[in-house]
Amino acid sequence: MDKIYIMNVKINNVTLQEAVEKIENQIKIGSKYSIYTPNTEIVMMCQKDKEFLKYINNGDMVIPDGIGLVYASKIKKLPLKERTAGYDLSIKLLEIANNNKLKLYMIGGKPGVTDKAAKNIKLKFPDINICGYKHGYFKGTHLDMNGHEEELEVINDINEKSPDILFVGFGAKKQEKWIEYNKNKINATIIIGNGGTIDGIAGNVKRAPDIFIKLGLEWFYRLIKDPKRIKRQIVLPIFMLKIIFGDKNIVRKAEQKV
Repeated sequence: MDKIYIMNVKINNVTLQEAVEKIENQIKIGSKYSIYTPNTEIVMMCQKDKEFLKYINNGDMVIPDGIGLVYASKIKKLPLKERTAGYDLSIKLLEIANNNKLKLYMIGGKPGVTDKAAKNIKLKFPDINICGYKHGYFKGTHLDMNGHEEELEVINDINEKSPDILFVGFGAKKQEKWIEYNKNKINATIIIGNGGTIDGIAGNVKRAPDIFIKLGLEWFYRLIKDPKRIKRQIVLPIFMLKIIFGDKNIVRKAEQKV
């Protein structure tokens, strides 16, 4: 897949459909495949956290889940094809699982969230085999307790079930860290770190109306609904200023060196 680097963060230049086709092929051949979904905020986090940057760049597919990344790529004349939202890709994964009667396992969220998500998935996608789910409040690598017995129990359960698709929803950095440390121990084919997707499927978090999504204003809708997010979203204008006034390598082709 074509890729560019935005502030040294790898971004695959794929449409949602291209991502789906690649994943379907990985499932057919049974090859383990990790997917990360950075947005503008995560790219900015990676500027101060080289460990997080390493985790993201180790992903097999890193999709642009943020309209700011698309704008940045166009400003620097290396345009990404489209914003490819992690939530949308996750729903496509559920469609693939439903059409092919695949196994899904979910970990993440507060106690009870994966239970609700599983019920909602079965209502809409009855042919998915939800082979297991677990909340994210167990002790493990994502909480800097690598190899804790609670984590080993979760990994053993995943391996017993051997899911085709594994949703990991611990939130930014925690989920990528957990996947990177444990993916070679896990019998799962597609492993996606998809943040609040499980909460969204459970109905605990409402996604922005379609008009906000189409206009690239999903971030604004979230800010309206939760003004406290301003502390996090202040990085968005800083990101754009860095893109506009940064050097030529701030957005670069994969083969370019900095």
